[in-house]
Amino acid sequence: MEGCKSHAATYILGISAYYHDSAAALIKDGHIVAAAQEERFTRIKHYSGFPGKSVKYCLEFAGIGLEDVRCIVFYDKPLLKFERLLETYLSFSPSGLKSFLKAMPVWLKEKVYLKRELRRALTEVSGLAPKQLPKLLFTGHHQSHAASAFFPSPFDRAAVLCLDGVGEWATTSAWNGDGAALEPLWQIDFPHSLGLLYSSFTYYLGFKVNSGEYKVMGLAPYGEPRFVELIRTELIDIKSDGSFRLNMAYFNYCTGLTMVNRRFEELFGMPVRKPESESLTQFHMDVAASIQQVLNECVVCLASALRKETGHDKLCLAGGVALNCVANSEVIRRAGFSEIWVQPAAGDAGGALGAALCAWYQLSGERQRNQVDGMSGTYLGPEFSNAEIREALDVSGAVYGYENEETLYARTASLIEGGNVVGWFQERMEFGPRALGHRSILGDPRRGEMQETMNLKIKFRESFRPFAPSVLLDDAKDWFECPQESPYMLLTAPVHPSRRLAEASNAVRGLELLKHARSEIPAVTHVDYSARLQTVGDQGSVRYRRLLEAFKSLSGCPVLINTSFNVRGEPIVATPEDAYRCFMATGMDYLVIGNYILEKTSQPNQEQYLDHINQFELD
Repeated sequence: MEGCKSHAATYILGISAYYHDSAAALIKDGHIVAAAQEERFTRIKHYSGFPGKSVKYCLEFAGIGLEDVRCIVFYDKPLLKFERLLETYLSFSPSGLKSFLKAMPVWLKEKVYLKRELRRALTEVSGLAPKQLPKLLFTGHHQSHAASAFFPSPFDRAAVLCLDGVGEWATTSAWNGDGAALEPLWQIDFPHSLGLLYSSFTYYLGFKVNSGEYKVMGLAPYGEPRFVELIRTELIDIKSDGSFRLNMAYFNYCTGLTMVNRRFEELFGMPVRKPESESLTQFHMDVAASIQQVLNECVVCLASALRKETGHDKLCLAGGVALNCVANSEVIRRAGFSEIWVQPAAGDAGGALGAALCAWYQLSGERQRNQVDGMSGTYLGPEFSNAEIREALDVSGAVYGYENEETLYARTASLIEGGNVVGWFQERMEFGPRALGHRSILGDPRRGEMQETMNLKIKFRESFRPFAPSVLLDDAKDWFECPQESPYMLLTAPVHPSRRLAEASNAVRGLELLKHARSEIPAVTHVDYSARLQTVGDQGSVRYRRLLEAFKSLSGCPVLINTSFNVRGEPIVATPEDAYRCFMATGMDYLVIGNYILEKTSQPNQEQYLDHINQFELD
């Protein structure tokens, strides 16, 4: 990279686009100012086009124009990716010709000439002439992931592990983070990929690739890992240091239009499950349990080897695989690190942030970092004042009441304690796939029926999928066996033994386990007594913490159900208008938006929102 000019205040804009989860992020003198995923504005989940609205948001939030930005940094190197595509097709020739012919027009039209396409889009967004645009730079894909993991982390020195489907060539990479320096150590290249292995099983189980992997993780505890040896014998060779190779005879993703082939189906004795049309059987649950265990083992081996190689006792994680909170938690328990930090926007969206940070530390000459969590709780998106919220509600014809700060939290806590499901829309939107108390749907975790009610009547999704708990940090160890803070909902923790109820009979299997209450907070306790945990402390959202404190004061329980404010297939809501539409189209009882409270039964014209959920393709 060539250098950015020195400036009193140096702004760098990072962009990820054209693959999936497009996003933009803006940093000022190395500090994260704003970041947003384009899907929140387009309302198209995993949107892959140019993130024009996200770019505009970041600039407007900072009060600058694109001409004030010193560098624009793209999160990978498209020519290297094109090289990998060509080499892969040549290696597997003549198979894959159909896939090759389908991919080439897009690459030749857009991605090979990406610099030109980016300049065109930036000119359109900014109104600047092409010659007036800031310098455009490119980082490596895994370099972006690694920078997003280490530089915002609270660690001065750490090992960094990046795991995803594939970047240009790398699918797994290891890095040494030291102060403001990030040194590459080694990588594993395509087609050998833990991300693509897990996505292949996602496809085989009938879920959507790049979207349904978390369903496999949620399904796994219902099954028995009886196919582990089959997977390890036939599909993946894992060495003692965690390095691995896949047996490509079973996979189709290099050249085909599917993830697995007929030989894969024959290996397991069942065809690929048809999405939405076939029920999930114990077989599918056992397959999910098996691939999750294999993933756990491989990630733990990789992390353990990296611990020995670097001598660091802190680990940073990024890449799409780092969103697998079960594997993350196994790393904490077994890999020898005292603490880990996972980039909350671990997938491609976070690459925009990593690209900007990578450029700052390489080009500015900085040698020091502030040793705090630089993600600001992920609250990096747009926010709306009470005046803006009221205007939006009035346009929608909504009926609402106003609560002041002294009464807002107690009133909302009382609604939740009374068994109501509440949409909670506050302050700046989260960056990343998790709702962390600013764009959330909340419920009482002590009510056993809440999991099914919220899944089927509010989220319109599969009944087996678990909900996550938010817990006050000071109370976390009384309710969960949590080894460290988990502010970003990227770790699992067992419910504390003192809060558990008797186990179900061994005769109860599969989805029948849903009917068995497992703890004092059954709606957030998975069938294996685990929970995907968010701890809320002094560094988190002030409003959300105050609500948790009010609920604890009222009920004695410092835990709330926290799920993202959307329906299945819909991006998390971004604006008051989005929130009101989602509220009206679902079984939510109340909406608390800013200081306004809306009761569903008081709202007019409810029938006009019935088609809302049909706008979104099922994920």
